[in-house]
Amino acid sequence: MKKRIWAPLLIAVAMLATAGCGAKSNDNAGASPSASSSPSASASSSASPDSSDSKTYSIAISQIVEHPSLDATREGFLAALKDAGIEEGKNLKVDYNNAQGDQSNNLSIGQKLGSQKYDLVLAIATPSAQAVVQNVKNSPVLFAAVTDPMDAKIVTNLDKPGGNVTGASDTNPAAITQLMDFIASDFPNIKTVGVVINEGEPNAVIMTKKAEEALSAHGIKLVKAPVTNTSEVKQAAQSLVGKVDAFYITLDNMVVSGVDAIIQIANDKKIPFFSSDRDTVEKGAFATVGFKYYDHGYQVGQMAVDILKNGKNPGDMPVKMQEKLDLILNLKAAEAQGITVTDDMKKKVQDPDNDIIQ
Repeated sequence: MKKRIWAPLLIAVAMLATAGCGAKSNDNAGASPSASSSPSASASSSASPDSSDSKTYSIAISQIVEHPSLDATREGFLAALKDAGIEEGKNLKVDYNNAQGDQSNNLSIGQKLGSQKYDLVLAIATPSAQAVVQNVKNSPVLFAAVTDPMDAKIVTNLDKPGGNVTGASDTNPAAITQLMDFIASDFPNIKTVGVVINEGEPNAVIMTKKAEEALSAHGIKLVKAPVTNTSEVKQAAQSLVGKVDAFYITLDNMVVSGVDAIIQIANDKKIPFFSSDRDTVEKGAFATVGFKYYDHGYQVGQMAVDILKNGKNPGDMPVKMQEKLDLILNLKAAEAQGITVTDDMKKKVQDPDNDIIQ
């Protein structure tokens, strides 16, 4: 991995996985966002419906695997289009393709999408974006849930990507540092942190390195438990029991797909569990510094509206990055993992109504 990516304006990580055999066309995919996943007021206000638009749009979506963060990204994207008057079943046809975590599927999907013409192609997660960018040359391309688009060679410039590609990164290096600082300041008994990691995912490697550097500054050691597929996640987490004082995972597609096993072990063994995404905290990890993936997808959907309705050239649109970060706590998870949530911890949450999960 390249440390240069952590320079100013650098983005970290990307979600690795695959796609292809599982490819399918589904006009209803992700059309109904959950009640808890609503776009911010500022996001909603910038995209207004245009009932006079009689054009019918065709969009292809390539998604590496199904899990809550990536699904929420897709839902937010489609919601932004709907708010701008581009809606499935009316004037939008969606060709939804899921690689089911298989790299050969992922490459096949990219090749398939490159052989057809769409008004726009969305790639969700780093592996999907890499395959789409490699193959799709005759349609505008947007990416989402990509940690470091430059390191992944999806774009060569964040301010002016060039060509037919742009999108949004799903991370901010500061989020990792803030979470590690929180562990160090509020959990003085934590001296070792164990991370379950697929070292074949560049995003996971980059984020783990960043976490290791941040923990080291506090004299805390990071211990890795590598996996090569989702079925190994439980065994990897079990191997860390007795060796570490806390668990941590990155935006690691393979590991997130098997995160239920880590949550169970964390609860059974009373081990604090920290993650890099809000959806995992909502599922049962204790804390993260992050944002809603639905809002991330909505942000990319607004970029799509600019391309589809306003004629923007993707290559001239800067890559966006998550700026609004907050500490997110799950109080039920805290109880299950034997964590005493102090008033000082709660005071660090900027938006307690939304980011302290009861």
